[in-house]
Amino acid sequence: MESNIRVIKVKQSVLANNDARAEKVRAKLKENGVFLINLMSSPGAGKTTLLVSLINELKKNLRVGVIEADMDAVVDTETIKEKTGVKAMQLHTSGECHLDAKMVDEAITEFGLGELDLVILENIGNLVCPAEFDTGASMNLVLLSVPEGDDKPLKYPLMFKVGEVFVFTKMDVAPYFDFDLEKVKGHILKLNKEASFYPVSAKTGEGMEELEKAILNAVREYKK
Repeated sequence: MESNIRVIKVKQSVLANNDARAEKVRAKLKENGVFLINLMSSPGAGKTTLLVSLINELKKNLRVGVIEADMDAVVDTETIKEKTGVKAMQLHTSGECHLDAKMVDEAITEFGLGELDLVILENIGNLVCPAEFDTGASMNLVLLSVPEGDDKPLKYPLMFKVGEVFVFTKMDVAPYFDFDLEKVKGHILKLNKEASFYPVSAKTGEGMEELEKAILNAVREYKK
């Protein structure tokens, strides 16, 4: 029992320290007029595919940068650079299953905040750890793909509590899966009454214009 208590106290201390650092990150971003999106999902939800489509529209109006988090590989960063041409940085987490505020602070400082309006942080594919660590983001955006099923909010409630914008990806394959859009919205609203929803398909373009407008408006409002 004593050992368990020590573990709990250590975790509380780690999270408290991270929260304090996250507030400093948030203040730094606001001072420089940079909007940070923390993009979270499970592996294979379509984060990078969605980003490519999204960025190619947003860059028409905003100076966009991307931070790609990965335990080791650089493939996503190379894809973003090749298909969008925006500034992208690889952030290796050395085996950690999440990003914390310290990692983000170091990355955005290296980026050069005066050159950007929007930074999109593609967090590690994981519905558990990233939800626990505040990154200092202006918006927490969560992807849920149709093939994952409509019960994910029941299994990973914290992720759906900390999220603000929820994007349902791969809607083009919805007819082939047992995915109830209204049911999953209901699950999320029980956890998060302020949630907003965007069903999209990066492949067909369905819903992408609405999502792009929502992000563009959020950035413009933030920078006032």
